Amino acid sequence: MSSARQSRPSGAVIGMAVLGGLAACGAAASWLTPHDPFAVAAAALAPPSAGHWFGTDDLGRDVFAGVAYGARNSLYIGAVAGLIAGILGVAIGGAAGLSVGLSDHVLMRTTEFVQALPRFFLIVLIVSLFGSSFTLIVLVLGCTAWPAPARVFRAQVLAMTSRDFVSAARAAGSGEAGILRRHVLPLAAPVLAAQISYQAGGAILAEAGLSFLGLGDPSIMSWGTMLGSAQHFVREAWWMSLFPGLAVMLTVLGCNLIADSLVDRRNVAGPR
Repeated sequence: MSSARQSRPSGAVIGMAVLGGLAACGAAASWLTPHDPFAVAAAALAPPSAGHWFGTDDLGRDVFAGVAYGARNSLYIGAVAGLIAGILGVAIGGAAGLSVGLSDHVLMRTTEFVQALPRFFLIVLIVSLFGSSFTLIVLVLGCTAWPAPARVFRAQVLAMTSRDFVSAARAAGSGEAGILRRHVLPLAAPVLAAQISYQAGGAILAEAGLSFLGLGDPSIMSWGTMLGSAQHFVREAWWMSLFPGLAVMLTVLGCNLIADSLVDRRNVAGPR
């Protein structure tokens, strides 16, 4: 058991190191590379070299510049979409957990209905109908990811509101909103943070899928767009798909490692 406990925090450390490195790369993109990710930098399909660390694509654009600037956009999408999903999940899950009877039933049936919808195809439909602006994509990704955090937070609320300290708070005159804010949220924070991290990774993956299909915002650099361009040159220019693909994989892996570590810590510590 002790060795298992010692191995669990390392997942969070690795995940934070991966995401921190990618965030630093995105923040310092203009310093790390002099090339514009949309501008022609050299001959087309040039292999990795000292002047172009990740080579160039079929249009002569620097692949490293695309990966670096894409890190900034992808991490922003993941963070904002995850926070939106978390906020909606807390609001809906908290309202359902504190409600009794019809309100809880309606909220949970609505959550199950939204969760049963094919999320990616719903996002594709919305983006196809209303345009592929960066803001719309972030909002749609966040507003379609709330059911899982809502169900998890509702379970936390139901488990904690039956405990003695909540009964004492009610007897002292605390309202339901105050109980949720002062007693339930602090104890449920690790589980919620894990859900936000999971949803952030899912949002990054979904945005990459949209851009791969040509439905992303063309005005921003995206790893999915780079992968979409690379699919025709897998044999001739392997670097076009390798480096953006690794960036997507490492980012989602980092989010999941952090989330798994938070869940494991919560399970080991147990409810307080």
